[in-house]
Amino acid sequence: MEIKFVVDNNVGKLARWLRMMGYDSLLFREEDDGKMINIALAEDRVILTKDTQIMRRRVITKGRLKAIFIGSDDTKAQLQQVAEGLNLDYEFRPFSICLECNQPLLARSKEEVKSLVPPFVFQTQEQYMECLNCHRIYWRGTHWLAMNKALRELKGEIVK
Repeated sequence: MEIKFVVDNNVGKLARWLRMMGYDSLLFREEDDGKMINIALAEDRVILTKDTQIMRRRVITKGRLKAIFIGSDDTKAQLQQVAEGLNLDYEFRPFSICLECNQPLLARSKEEVKSLVPPFVFQTQEQYMECLNCHRIYWRGTHWLAMNKALRELKGEIVK
């Protein structure tokens, strides 16, 4: 079964990194911790948080719901903590989920995105993905290369 997350707003950047790896990571922006717990229970999600009060909830202390207390303020260290703690694959399904809205991306042909990307991007890129929810277009440009390198560094494949 695939691991899914609900990421507390206090570690919000972590959601984007998990999405880069291909993990469904719902960012919880509300104040009501009870609602976050209900979502996690209903959707079988692991809670990621820096909130000690959430970690004291009976549903978590009794093991009915999995939650990870995030110890660092550094996003990359947070990702390493979660990846190592749950034995996550840094290359699970890289760049298959929208970084903004957590929806699956769909491959698009070059012609389908012609009017949606800058001319230089259209001239230099061949592969495109679109989020059907927010309609962002993704391609393997310099930003993708930098994110891919960062994930490989975190995995320990290359020396910084």
